[in-house]
Amino acid sequence: MTTDVPKNLSQEPSVNPVHDIVDVQTTDCCIVGGGPAGAVLALLLARQGISVMLLEAHKDFDRDFRGDTIHPSVMEIMEELGLSDRLLKLPHTKMRQISIQTPQDTVTFADFSHLKTHYPYITMLPQVKFLEFITQEAQKYPSFHLVMGANVQELIMENAEIQGVRYRGGGGWHEIRAIVTVGADGRHSRLRHLGEFESIETSPPMDVLWFRLPRQPEDPEGGMGRFGQGKLIAMLDRGDEWQLAYVIPKGGYQQLRAAGLEELKKSVVEVVPEFQQRIQNLHDWSQIAFLSVESSRVKHWYRPGLLLIGDAAHIMSPVGGVGINYAIQDAVVAANVLSKPLKNGQVQLSDLAKVQRQRELPTRIIQAFQTFIQKRVLAPVLTSNRTFVPPAFLRLPILRDLPARLIALGVFPVHVKA
Repeated sequence: MTTDVPKNLSQEPSVNPVHDIVDVQTTDCCIVGGGPAGAVLALLLARQGISVMLLEAHKDFDRDFRGDTIHPSVMEIMEELGLSDRLLKLPHTKMRQISIQTPQDTVTFADFSHLKTHYPYITMLPQVKFLEFITQEAQKYPSFHLVMGANVQELIMENAEIQGVRYRGGGGWHEIRAIVTVGADGRHSRLRHLGEFESIETSPPMDVLWFRLPRQPEDPEGGMGRFGQGKLIAMLDRGDEWQLAYVIPKGGYQQLRAAGLEELKKSVVEVVPEFQQRIQNLHDWSQIAFLSVESSRVKHWYRPGLLLIGDAAHIMSPVGGVGINYAIQDAVVAANVLSKPLKNGQVQLSDLAKVQRQRELPTRIIQAFQTFIQKRVLAPVLTSNRTFVPPAFLRLPILRDLPARLIALGVFPVHVKA
């Protein structure tokens, strides 16, 4: 992979308008986005004494996240940081396998209990608690600074290099000057837009409606996919609640809304009959979140002075719930690669390219895996009223272990180097 700036990124972004700047601060690394990738990267840099400023657009972390899964790969990273035991003291549940259930049969899609790890399960922990835990840990280091309510609006471009950002918040415009700026601001990344990064996109054949229903003590534990005729519901155990993903064909949301909430409730009960009473807890569409499923990656994750990681660099489909975990692995690699250059006061384009070089192949592999599952397993369910028959590969032990490995640990192990 070349370290040259891509042609479409070789020109400076549009000239920044002049603002009355309240203050100007300097830091080694400015991270935009206080999600899992940004928070973990900030912690990893701060613990090495590197000055880091984490900017989060919201005023707190108290929001309803859909991604609440911490996979074994992340738990091993937490163990390397000496944080796993304390993290697991927070209220959580454990998902040891994912199964596919049809009216006729139940097949194990991914069994994590066979994996060679201290954490052979997916930890279901509210993301708000995880982010609070990581940022509180980072605040123990004097080189870490967190700014909430920082709405980044502009990149600072000088001499064909990104020198930092300008954000609005706290009574006006503020300027952060940094050796390197990292965009970890998610699937709707502002920095990806400002940097004019070019994306390679796919079109998954589905969208998702997310909602929650009460979970009873006698209900099964873990996660499962429930398949009916032309319908699919993913169920995630969140202790006293089920987090449900009702999968619909791409572009079918408006038709579903037009049919009405009662029709949706009826469809859910057809797939999960035991929810006959519980479905009455859905009173309004405001209880249902719509997710337009996307999958893409930018061709280059970097330009001089700027690096993208996590969903800002590669938007993941929800298949396998791997987005958070691959984003955190990006953060670990970024910290491993950039720590020494940041300590030396200069980050080269080749350093940023090295991060992409180490993370691009795992990203491509997991996205190819997600595409395969979407086309071979999910799309046939959504486009046919015939009874779903699980593909033969799910019944072969050798192949059955592959989804568990990819989902739980990723393609290559990632370790904290310092």
